[in-house]
Amino acid sequence: MKQNEQPEKAARRVRKVENQKARHQRHEAMEALKMLDALRHDFSKPLSSMDYFYELFEKVYCRREKLHSAKPMVGTLCIQIPYEIIYAMDAVPVRLCNGFHTNEQSGGEFMPAKSCSLVKATLGMLKQEDIPGVDKLDYLVHPTTCDQKTKSISMVEEIGYDVYHMEFPRVKESEESREYWRRTIRKFTKDLSKDLGRKINRRSLKSAIQKVGKAQVAYHRLNELRKLKSVPILGKDIFLITNAFFFDDIERWTEMTLAVCSEVEARVKEEVSAAGKRSPRILYTGSPPIFPNLKLPYMIEQADGVIVADESCSANRLFNDMVSVDEWFMYDMVDAVADRYLKGCTCPIFTKNDDRKRRLKELIESYNVDGVVYQSFAGCQVYEMEQRSIQQQMEALGIPMLYVETDYSPGQGGQLSTRIEAFMESLKVKNRRKQEG
Repeated sequence: MKQNEQPEKAARRVRKVENQKARHQRHEAMEALKMLDALRHDFSKPLSSMDYFYELFEKVYCRREKLHSAKPMVGTLCIQIPYEIIYAMDAVPVRLCNGFHTNEQSGGEFMPAKSCSLVKATLGMLKQEDIPGVDKLDYLVHPTTCDQKTKSISMVEEIGYDVYHMEFPRVKESEESREYWRRTIRKFTKDLSKDLGRKINRRSLKSAIQKVGKAQVAYHRLNELRKLKSVPILGKDIFLITNAFFFDDIERWTEMTLAVCSEVEARVKEEVSAAGKRSPRILYTGSPPIFPNLKLPYMIEQADGVIVADESCSANRLFNDMVSVDEWFMYDMVDAVADRYLKGCTCPIFTKNDDRKRRLKELIESYNVDGVVYQSFAGCQVYEMEQRSIQQQMEALGIPMLYVETDYSPGQGGQLSTRIEAFMESLKVKNRRKQEG
């Protein structure tokens, strides 16, 4: 009798874990479907070419279908991991930044109460060992960018993951930092090839650089259309497209983004606008909107604002400067890839944020921005500290800014919505006075 008790207890424990995982997945599916339905049906004049992206998110997050097979899956915890190197080894990069409140709650046991929602949610997802669209991770890479991610990596390792650490410089202006980062990327290229058992050569790296470059060209073509006076595409669609880049097949993503470009360009010719004539033009910056936590972009555009530009690591920053190669030799290409990820980075983790301020000013002028919405996840000290200097910059430029500190909780909806509506109304009043004066 006693001999049978232990296997029975083990079986009960397995069933309990399986039931918990199934319940967790149901909650995730409901959370994802609720946001997808809101984004898809609560706005007029939807783009038919966006159907691919809505169906993609439903397939991955609601039906739990897997997208990739027979290729190594490389989990990345930041956009500073060079996609070109991963693609050159015929592997698939999968960004692990997570936007589920369900995962934020389960990851909360690892973190202090007031810590970044994104980090807690990512920990919760890794704890569940259930990464959307992927059967399993073959590799997990972490650069020492975000302090909370860096500190939480020991917890990720305690869960049972092997993590590859990449040391990222906090100063980018010096030649020493540039050379240090180049050596880091050279080492990463060598180590990843060895650990995955995949060779990299000049031809495969050149092909990968061109593949990522085509994706960037497609995004920039779409982004240029947002500069028009009559805005042909809403920001909520842009965020969904860029979030899809985290896990979709890159060539399929490029093809479907170009399809959106074609439809949006047709709208421009037909003079069809996605927003109202008086809709304030918004620049969105700060903590990244990660699906399904797109509540702030949703509220902005439900309040008759239109997000025409952004400066965040889940959209615009993801597709910044392309790789610039002088000579198509192996070491030259690796160094050129390294330079793209350091020189073009406008993350606030750097000691100096002059490039980020210049970038914000350029976006305000190029996209004729009326106001800025700055999001900071509660507990994200970098963005909490930086917002003061950005506020001062906006005041000097005469651009109103709304600072929003939030988390993934759906309970803040009413209060947030009221603040956003009031901000949009103040921008409309300002624009009316400008026209009358």
